[in-house]
Amino acid sequence: MEVTVGTAALALALLLLPVLYERSGSFRFFCKMGFYNGWILVLALVAIPLCALRGRDVENMKIIRGLMQHVKHLYGIRMAVRGAQHFPPRQPYVVVSNHQSSLDLLGMMEVLPDRCVPIAKRELLYMGAVGVACWLGGIIFIDRKRTHDAISVMAEAAHTMLSQDVRVWVFPEGTRNHSGSMLPFKRGAFHLAVQAQVPVVPIVISSYQHFYSKQERRFTAGQCVIQVLPPLPTRGLGPADVPALTERVRAAMLEAFEALSA
Repeated sequence: MEVTVGTAALALALLLLPVLYERSGSFRFFCKMGFYNGWILVLALVAIPLCALRGRDVENMKIIRGLMQHVKHLYGIRMAVRGAQHFPPRQPYVVVSNHQSSLDLLGMMEVLPDRCVPIAKRELLYMGAVGVACWLGGIIFIDRKRTHDAISVMAEAAHTMLSQDVRVWVFPEGTRNHSGSMLPFKRGAFHLAVQAQVPVVPIVISSYQHFYSKQERRFTAGQCVIQVLPPLPTRGLGPADVPALTERVRAAMLEAFEALSA
């Protein structure tokens, strides 16, 4: 059988892939992240028909969470949850969490309360099957570039929380932060909590630095801790109290983050 140059090159490349994977941390990092994103797409394709039976509904987050639970095992990531008893029973609340990378999705699915949906950037809605699955899960989309629309979405979210017994998950840093600390918090989540007069529940995910670093192209097995802090009430607070509430929550979360990540 005649072997073409192209076939020989392909065979050589396939033989080199395992060597590169073992010898090159950067190559291994991109392989793992590529599989991570690809596998989430596959899970979204599985979730769509299952969630479509109910339509757009926050209860579909249970399906999405169930499909995501195994992903941490594929990467050897061990997660320990502390303080789950701090979730208020039988009432709406706003969850605020630090935001380090796309791996935060695994931490969220590990501890996500019932009837809780994230607030996400609107661009996610247009990411094909992933966007469709998120929409079916009841995720609230917000256009951060259009302030008036964002305020309108927050007002609607406050009404939904109270009328439908929904919890909301927000990343108040507004973007992923790879610095090993926390960015200043945006106040939208705290305005939402004060407007709805519901508690703020801070959740802190410990640093990934010892097993994951985008800058260093490093992704190994490891462990992280998810700490649920005691809720902070907002009953009786008004818009003027939001800045102080924001800083108080951030200070508590930063202290917990540094202790968990030490």
